[in-house]
Amino acid sequence: MSAARDVAYRCVMAVTDDDAYANLVMPGLIDQARLDGRDAAFATELAYGALRMRGLYDAIIGKASKRDPESLDPEVRAALWIGAHQVLAMRVPPHAAVSETVDTVRRERGQGAAKFANAIMRRVTEKTADAWLAVVAPGTSRASAAIRFSHPEWVVAELEKSLAADGRAGEIGALLEADNTAARVTLAARPGLADRDELARETGGEPGRWSPWAVGLASGRPGDLASVAEGRAAVQDEGSQVAAGALATARDVVAGERWLDMCAGPGGKAALLGAIAAQSGTHLDALELHPHRAGLVKNSVRAVPEGAVSVHVGDARGWGQDGAYQRIVLDAPCSGIGALRRRPESRWRRGPEDLTELVTLQRELLASAERLLAPGGLLAYITCSPVVAETRDVVAGSTLRQIDARAAVATLTGTEPSDWGTGPHVQMWPHAHGTDAMFVALLERPS
Repeated sequence: MSAARDVAYRCVMAVTDDDAYANLVMPGLIDQARLDGRDAAFATELAYGALRMRGLYDAIIGKASKRDPESLDPEVRAALWIGAHQVLAMRVPPHAAVSETVDTVRRERGQGAAKFANAIMRRVTEKTADAWLAVVAPGTSRASAAIRFSHPEWVVAELEKSLAADGRAGEIGALLEADNTAARVTLAARPGLADRDELARETGGEPGRWSPWAVGLASGRPGDLASVAEGRAAVQDEGSQVAAGALATARDVVAGERWLDMCAGPGGKAALLGAIAAQSGTHLDALELHPHRAGLVKNSVRAVPEGAVSVHVGDARGWGQDGAYQRIVLDAPCSGIGALRRRPESRWRRGPEDLTELVTLQRELLASAERLLAPGGLLAYITCSPVVAETRDVVAGSTLRQIDARAAVATLTGTEPSDWGTGPHVQMWPHAHGTDAMFVALLERPS
């Protein structure tokens, strides 16, 4: 397993030193090391677990070393995270975890640092995970929960506020635990391009719980599937599918409608809506600010019949003709706090100060959407964050009329509107729905 541990270490260092994204770096590292399925899974769990749980492991390393973990050499700190994860969260014999950690530190920082790492790892192995939690995260305070579940304390505070606003006060522990459980891979069988049941048979997966296009996979590499390689299906969270689909199912589609995806990159929602548009005689403009992300959108919609989707590069805040679109999806740039299961490092990348800038951008984009929406038109405001300031508060400032999104979601999912809270928006949750914490509000311009 040494090669797998080396891959995990290099992934963690790329994320912490170079601001890389684990999900983008890891596949290349696995291919370079020629790891097989078992070793690739081990390396991925090591890296993602270390990155996700670094807050807890820093607290343990701090107690074990009597030093501020931030004062350690980055290479030593990363190796200790990986070592601690093996000892406390995986079925790795302590002697193997200690030995491999020491070897890594020796290679990267020399013999002196290796002796230090050896001493710390041996102290880490002296207690079980539960015993360490009793030391570093006693009681039930927010600060203890932040350490126990390895979330920044400000994120815990925002999630508590969001849960309470949604009638789910007291569910913070279940939500934080769900954030630390890797999400299963979910595919979207794009309407008219792939059949969900056939895709389930092809993959050995099973139909999703909510989306009529979703297939959940137990294992495997989605990119190896012909339907994914051809763009007829793609990896997409089930909550994301439901949020985008709600715009199309909220009312009957009339041929000739013009639709807009205002912030289209990387293209999952654009491809789903584009496939629906192709079936219904409508057209989708997919707009993306950044050229490289617009390229991702073009790739994502490659299987959609020609003429149904046009991809544009531009800033949605100053783009297009007033009243030009009957339906608009605004998947607004946000903190991403609702998608922490998928992005192990993301919880550590933002601070509370980022919310102010993001909310300003969200409000500006929503104002532009109001301008672009035709009389009688429908707008879906979506975020992968449940934070009240980014969701309810932004929508509350709109000049448009909010309609009950629960009805559209219920129609799409075969459920009852009452299953989706008190409305008028819909808030999904990892611990309750098995999806990212997607928020969707439907807004209408009066005719």
